[in-house]
Amino acid sequence: MTIPLILASASPRRRDLLAQIGVVPNAIDPADIDETPRAGERPKEYAERIAQEKAALVATRHAGSLILAADTVVACGHRILPKAEDEATARRCLSLLSGRKHRVISGISIVTKDGVQHTKSVSTSVTFKRLSASEMKQYLADGDWHGKAGGYAIQGPAATFVRFLSGSYSSVVGLPLFEVGHWLEAHWRHTA
Repeated sequence: MTIPLILASASPRRRDLLAQIGVVPNAIDPADIDETPRAGERPKEYAERIAQEKAALVATRHAGSLILAADTVVACGHRILPKAEDEATARRCLSLLSGRKHRVISGISIVTKDGVQHTKSVSTSVTFKRLSASEMKQYLADGDWHGKAGGYAIQGPAATFVRFLSGSYSSVVGLPLFEVGHWLEAHWRHTA
């Protein structure tokens, strides 16, 4: 018997990433939680807390299922960059990241069918080239930044901004497949 997998995310990128490793969730059930960072909260702790809270909430609606939740954060130093919902925010984020190294941290959390929760995070270092005024203008005009943490999506036109990456590419997209794949394999092997 296969334990149903519930993905606690509305992100089409996370569904696509899971499909790359042959995993299709039985259901998609996004968690609607307050994602406001707490005062003094570090990016790693924030990403893990949000993933944990999402998984825990969705687990209350799907007893006996395996729940997978994630949250991806773009951090410049100890600063958590927002999801860009308007062009001004996207411009501020990109200006801050231009010519600099930053971290992308994905918090991931699973809740087993027995209600046991496991949470961790994966950090990837990304360095942007210095963006010219015309590159910035074009990217902002394209609108690919909308709703993206830090104002960019590495799998889109912003890929040309990335001078260096050390860590998990899939984590920067939204889900660290190496870690998630091993967690799911271990869980399914244990429950088989």
